[in-house]
Amino acid sequence: MKKILTITALVVTALMLATPLGVGTIVSDFYYKPSLSYVQLGPLTTLPQGIPLCKSASLGNIVCYSPSFIKKAYEFPSTSTLDGSGQTIVIVDAFGSPTIANDLALFDARFGISAPPSFTIFCGNSPTPLDPSTCPVVNINANPKHDEFGWTIETSLDVEYAHAMAPGANIVLDVASTSSGNAINDAETAAIAAYPGAIFSQSFGIPEIFLTGNGNPGQVSQAQANYANGVAKGDTFFASAGDTGATFGTNTAMANFPGSDLHNTGVTGTQGLPYNATGTLTPCTTATPFSCTSGLSSYHGPCVLGRTIPPNCVPDGYGGEQVWNEPSFGAATGGAQSLLFGVPSYQAGLGLSARGPDVDYNAAIDGGVLVVYGGFGFPVLFIVGGTSAGSPQWAGITALVNQARANAGKGPIGDLNPALYAIYHSTRYSTDFHDITVGSDQLVGTPVGFSAGTGYDVASGIGSPVVDQLIVDLTAA
Repeated sequence: MKKILTITALVVTALMLATPLGVGTIVSDFYYKPSLSYVQLGPLTTLPQGIPLCKSASLGNIVCYSPSFIKKAYEFPSTSTLDGSGQTIVIVDAFGSPTIANDLALFDARFGISAPPSFTIFCGNSPTPLDPSTCPVVNINANPKHDEFGWTIETSLDVEYAHAMAPGANIVLDVASTSSGNAINDAETAAIAAYPGAIFSQSFGIPEIFLTGNGNPGQVSQAQANYANGVAKGDTFFASAGDTGATFGTNTAMANFPGSDLHNTGVTGTQGLPYNATGTLTPCTTATPFSCTSGLSSYHGPCVLGRTIPPNCVPDGYGGEQVWNEPSFGAATGGAQSLLFGVPSYQAGLGLSARGPDVDYNAAIDGGVLVVYGGFGFPVLFIVGGTSAGSPQWAGITALVNQARANAGKGPIGDLNPALYAIYHSTRYSTDFHDITVGSDQLVGTPVGFSAGTGYDVASGIGSPVVDQLIVDLTAA
């Protein structure tokens, strides 16, 4: 098999044009960027079974998580009967990936996950959107401005981890013909009409500075109309907060659109606490009850990290989290108040002067998730981080919620934010969420950032989920 060199790449929600723009600059169109960062490990056959430590040729030892570690850390329900059955998750991505169906099958086989009841490639910009043969053909070496290569990895991440968190849910990949605002809007319009009551994941965005003033309000208005129409049908929408700090590399703090829309749940990022700098994770060698931590996850042995044969480490549960900020990768979570939207009613009383992000989820690169990707002609493994990882996994959580609601004779949760903030203001807050109180989203070299603190803050929203408990309260909402 041909050897693949290990590489590190950072695909950021960056400025869209070569020259800086000021607030109020007019743009004729805008292009969404995926919010992910990734490290290539090598061929799929090299998967280290000693997770949570992988070996990267360029970085040495690096923390990596399989679905089982993530689900144990966030306390997903242990019962197999609550798996998202009867629900539909719609993954919205530009360009898609020609290998995604095979990537998902290999991912499931590697990690012992059952195939979804259905996996549909829905070409929302096509005259015949239910026919995958009419989807655009992706050339990962073409059109670097639109980062088609990054979108193909994004597609694998989104589909695989939405499915892993809710293996009984139907998965729909809604493929936009390009990453332009118009194309994404058209794709979502079609999917909203076709899949009422679905959960939508959008691991992309654009810094609001490009949408202020006269910056193509038509595309923003169409997106807002889509979300309002969707929640009226019982849909839920998630979107990533971005990966380049509170300012996206500018001098102005701002939010990422569409995460800042009223009807979207904006997802910021965390990393483990303590954060294990690459190569310093100490192997756990004794049996439970002694437990080691890799940051987000706690686990026990006996095990030897990074080995390719058993015994392997066993996940125990939650370790700890802080705001995602990895200077060595030039990445940090987005998280700031909006330049476009005022304080929604559900965020009243939080001390905000404009719309802020909502929830948090693991986004570390050194502490990322393992993704199967086949775009090189044979399957390889990537460790993927970024706020892109949180949106599809929150969509999976909501599929579990909607299944539980259906079992209770209720409809889908729909617009999620009012219910989330009702929990935040209740006595159940500390039961349903990890309150992130450590860290800052100020990217190195930028002038502005925000620190986490007790309760709500714009760096981490209301926190990360304790899934089994959160399902109880969202079912009752």
